[in-house]
Amino acid sequence: MTETDYYELLEVSKEASAEEIKKAFRKQAMKYHPDRNPGDKAAEQRFKEINEAYEVLKDDQKRAAYDRYGHQAFQNGMGGNPFGGGFGFNAEDLTDIFSNMFSDFMGGGRTQGRSSQNRGQDLSYNLNITLEEAFNGIEKEIKIRTTEPCEHCHGFGTADGKEPPVCPTCQGRGRIRTQQGGFFMFETVCPKCRGEGRVVQEKCPQCRGEGVRRVEKALKVKIPAGIENNVRMRISGAGEAAKRGGVQGDLYVFINILEHKLYERQGKDLFTSVPVSMACAALGGQVEIPGIDGQKVSLNVPQGTQTGDKLRIKGQGMRIMDTERRGDLFVVLSVVTPTNLTARQKELLEEFRTLSGDDNCQPQIKTFFDKIKDLFQ
Repeated sequence: MTETDYYELLEVSKEASAEEIKKAFRKQAMKYHPDRNPGDKAAEQRFKEINEAYEVLKDDQKRAAYDRYGHQAFQNGMGGNPFGGGFGFNAEDLTDIFSNMFSDFMGGGRTQGRSSQNRGQDLSYNLNITLEEAFNGIEKEIKIRTTEPCEHCHGFGTADGKEPPVCPTCQGRGRIRTQQGGFFMFETVCPKCRGEGRVVQEKCPQCRGEGVRRVEKALKVKIPAGIENNVRMRISGAGEAAKRGGVQGDLYVFINILEHKLYERQGKDLFTSVPVSMACAALGGQVEIPGIDGQKVSLNVPQGTQTGDKLRIKGQGMRIMDTERRGDLFVVLSVVTPTNLTARQKELLEEFRTLSGDDNCQPQIKTFFDKIKDLFQ
């Protein structure tokens, strides 16, 4: 048993959290592991010491005893050695410690494989909605192909409907560990139970031992008002059923908002382009368009409007999700030149052209030709 302070060995403070101690141990273990320091007795001894320190500090009760009594807490007269036989480590002990640490790096140790296998598959569904439906919110019914637990065997896949016995080959772990050369450990899926950890001896006649059956389900999905495009909605427990009574998967609904005839959405705001007559643009006037909420929106076109001029109508855009507020509506105006004129209309336009010969009512045209008049010389 080392007399060096455990906190100093792991290079952490006495106030370090459990997660900080764990990270420090991993760092030191990787540094001093015998495989990285072949033949280095000092590194091997240091590796044993940091494992000794971690075994104490990772346990709340042992850590509390160490903080109060120091190393004496694990010597004679203080409740006995918590490790039941001293701190001697052989090669097999070192291998087991390092393999467990490596398993943590890979996602949580030996139980990770079984827990992930005992969870049903997640499902996805692409749902198309209109811009109006995104504005108002809506409840949609969808149909999905999924699985549910077999009613006959309650999801266990057994003929008697009871949980199958633990696999004798892997002892329920679902994986088999083998050691090859020194401290290297290899894990493979158990060939007997195929990673399940349990073996069905007599299969359920209804589901043939699968524990689940395929069905088509109708689900109602509530779309909130103001939802954005490409949002992923998660419906917990609506995915496929798991074998052997595990946790059901989830359903992910991907929202696709269809293109609108009039509006283009950018976040909370709406954009559109509206044509206006030459007379309306020159004299000013009003134009009505249908709003996204179903109400009419009146546009006040100012006198002298030019193509490309933009109007902003506050509070006529999309709803902002989970609020009562709305974005704005932006309207780009486009002045339309009349065609197929009658004789009378042509006469009036000729008269207008004569009257506007000094370009006082068309300053943009006059400015343009003033800029380029030197090009004619």
